[in-house]
Amino acid sequence: MKKLLILGAFITSSSAFATHSHSLQFNSDECQVKFKNDVMITPEQLHITTAQQRKWTINDSGDVLKDGERVSLTPTQQDAMRNYADSLRVQLPKVANIALEGVKIARVALDEVSNALQLNSLDSIGSVLDELHLEINETFYQDGAFVMGKQTFDQFGNNFDQQFEERIESALQGAMMESIGSILVAIGSEMTNSNGDMSSFEQRMETMGQAIEEKVEMQARVIEKQANQLCGQFEDIAQKEQQLSQNIPEFAGYSVFNTQ
Repeated sequence: MKKLLILGAFITSSSAFATHSHSLQFNSDECQVKFKNDVMITPEQLHITTAQQRKWTINDSGDVLKDGERVSLTPTQQDAMRNYADSLRVQLPKVANIALEGVKIARVALDEVSNALQLNSLDSIGSVLDELHLEINETFYQDGAFVMGKQTFDQFGNNFDQQFEERIESALQGAMMESIGSILVAIGSEMTNSNGDMSSFEQRMETMGQAIEEKVEMQARVIEKQANQLCGQFEDIAQKEQQLSQNIPEFAGYSVFNTQ
């Protein structure tokens, strides 16, 4: 797992999300959705921008502008556009919420392991996770607007390659090396206190590991379920976009999603 959902590496090996070549896809056997254009959501407007910098704007009143020029629509078409915009407003921010929740779960699991084994060496990984949480926030929430789409994920992918990927690997390697010493000290102390009988220590470690694993897996399953549901919502929106393009020819080319 890379880019936006690197957090999946900390949580679960089977996420409904994956990123490839700096573009986000929602990938599973049942779901194939890919971002095509970019979206900016403000309280008053929703803007869809193409790679050619052409813009489709939907006002909260239902009025529609194409490259700054008002598009004449029937009341039925206006209602369809307003409902479409409402769907994007509700569903798109859930991607950021799921990613942020994943980082949060990874941080909780890390803290529990660190506290249980008294390992300060994991602090460096925690710091990187905190910075990743901030990076996700700043990627999606800019100047009072929510932004998402192909360009957004290209930007995040580039930033991740340059700032986070190597740092996460380095922090993991450093933590492992430092933790070995602390663990050996704990084992030695346990052997001294128990006259060489390690069964009690092994049982405590096994119980602790199982408890953390069960807790994280349970939360990860919740996130995976949310991701699968969101994927289905995006597929529904993609179908509505096709219908809108047929009923409103001016909308052709401004769809947010591509379906595979």
